[in-house]
Amino acid sequence: MSAPDFRVVLQFWFEATEPKQRWSRSEAFDRSIAERFGLLHAQAAQGELFEWRSSPQGRLAEILVLDQFSRHLYRDRATAFAQDPMALALAQTAVEAGADALLEPVGRSYLYMPYMHSESARIHDEAVRLYTALGMADSLRFELRHQAVIGRFGRYPHRNAALGRVSTPEELEFLETPGSSF
Repeated sequence: MSAPDFRVVLQFWFEATEPKQRWSRSEAFDRSIAERFGLLHAQAAQGELFEWRSSPQGRLAEILVLDQFSRHLYRDRATAFAQDPMALALAQTAVEAGADALLEPVGRSYLYMPYMHSESARIHDEAVRLYTALGMADSLRFELRHQAVIGRFGRYPHRNAALGRVSTPEELEFLETPGSSF
């Protein structure tokens, strides 16, 4: 059995939705992703969408499913971050192969998001390089904000509750500041 057409993911993410929907907390939007892409996400989590990797757009679609859809499907739960290592490995492989350079800038910015979502300072150094080369000021600004949090805490404090981690007093104070969560 072959994988479904990756273009369904790209059409949904880049044409059928507005950027505000992607970044806002909405149970309705999360539910629509679950209804439409829940099974596809399960396939991606098992590595079953490997055929998509034969094209840069397919690689991007698989990364979107693992990185972005996970956050909507499992909001406020540890499973929201469970696919981050796989998404990062796929993004790194795409960059190494030069597949990122074959995407439009907005697609590239999403292909790089697993770097931004990493809790590794070394990975953030690479993310800054990638987003700087991309030349999208807003994307670079967001990456620099993420990198600063990792530099300060070594992790994302807003994930602590979902991941069962104990927050330090400094992290709790940080979480009270406006704009501390992404």
